[in-house]
Amino acid sequence: MTVSNLIDGQATAAQIRREVATDTEAWVKAGNRAPYLAVVLVGEHPASASYVRGKAKACAEAGIGSDTMRFPDSISQDELLAVVNKLNHDPDVDGILVQLPLPDHIDEKTVIHAIDPTKDVDGFHPVNAGLLVIGDPDAFVPATPAGILELIRRYGVETAGATAVVLGRSNIVGKPMANLLVQKGIDATVTVCHSRTKDLVDVCRRADILIAAIGRARFVTADMVKPGAVVIDVGINRVDDSEAPKGYRIVGDVDFEAVQPSARLVTPVPRGVGPMTIAMLLKNTLRAARRHSKATNQS
Repeated sequence: MTVSNLIDGQATAAQIRREVATDTEAWVKAGNRAPYLAVVLVGEHPASASYVRGKAKACAEAGIGSDTMRFPDSISQDELLAVVNKLNHDPDVDGILVQLPLPDHIDEKTVIHAIDPTKDVDGFHPVNAGLLVIGDPDAFVPATPAGILELIRRYGVETAGATAVVLGRSNIVGKPMANLLVQKGIDATVTVCHSRTKDLVDVCRRADILIAAIGRARFVTADMVKPGAVVIDVGINRVDDSEAPKGYRIVGDVDFEAVQPSARLVTPVPRGVGPMTIAMLLKNTLRAARRHSKATNQS
């Protein structure tokens, strides 16, 4: 299999993390406090715990301070909101990240809305969502869409005038991705597809840039992809595989083996979009520290 058309998200993320480390070192050498990220983890969700460990390691490597505040599943919503409020008012905290999902008795929307938008490095607060829609550069953009755009840019993909199709309309990936792509300076023409989209195959096949974020294993097949298209696979799906050491393997939303030969560029799963998420979170945290320092100096 040729790999000349693969987008290596892992290598790109490593480069971005090195850039953040260099910028952070310069920031501290200039007399500033190191950026600080507070992570809130509720319960013992294995995937969440693993992801949080990865964030902590990445922060340490980049010179960003971080701490993980762990709470049992039994924590009440009011208790969790009190934790968020305390972090909001802590001048030494630049970024706040509440790891999702939360237990069923806690309303995720209420918790996300309680985070100070200037510390919302996940970019999920409605203030940041609104700033993204209007193209305000102060918006914190969710890390996965931001990482996808960074991959597109660094691999020299022309977006101006390109037809982009986003499969999926989640608040975490689909909607912010579409809003990013239509901004001035990016200038793509965007269609968002979902479960009620008619003639889905034909719509997808018109895409110069196809972004799949629907959570359905190998949903995008070769007949849905225009030859020469750029295909970005956001999916992380577990499928049974008796020959795999763990009895399963991870695949994306794209039938990679079928699509890869005719695509101009394509992201694999793993080593594609996934590694970019933490890299962009680090960038957001450094941005938050700079903004807080500026606001403090102006007050």
